[in-house]
Amino acid sequence: MIESDTIKLLRECDAGIKMGVSAIDDVLDYVHDEALGKCLADCKSKHDKLKKEIQILLDKYHDDGKEPNPMAKSMSWIKTNVKLVMDESDATIADLMTDGCNMGVKFLNRYLNQYKAADEKTKDITKQLIDLEEKLAVDIRRFL
Repeated sequence: MIESDTIKLLRECDAGIKMGVSAIDDVLDYVHDEALGKCLADCKSKHDKLKKEIQILLDKYHDDGKEPNPMAKSMSWIKTNVKLVMDESDATIADLMTDGCNMGVKFLNRYLNQYKAADEKTKDITKQLIDLEEKLAVDIRRFL
């Protein structure tokens, strides 16, 4: 049970990181304020660091990880591009990213509760990812 829950939680973190990095990549070219760009780039870098830790653990379990849900990724891309076509402001970017962070926090907490038997290292990585998402949402509030 521990191994099964661990792998499932790692997969969800993997998919969440891929979704988050993709969302940041989608908006970076539209950022006007240097401070917002730095917040997003720093967060992306921290996501990439956690991704490497997750990949090491997934490799240990001989698992390939998980891609984000194609429908969720498509809907996110459409929402981002429609909003940015209408308004390319940093406020729009901050709004989109805040929504994404909140959704990530919600789902990661759900998976943390669902996969209670996961090992402590995996739970810790999940909590670090949740903290990253929460911190980004707070850091970009001034751009809303």
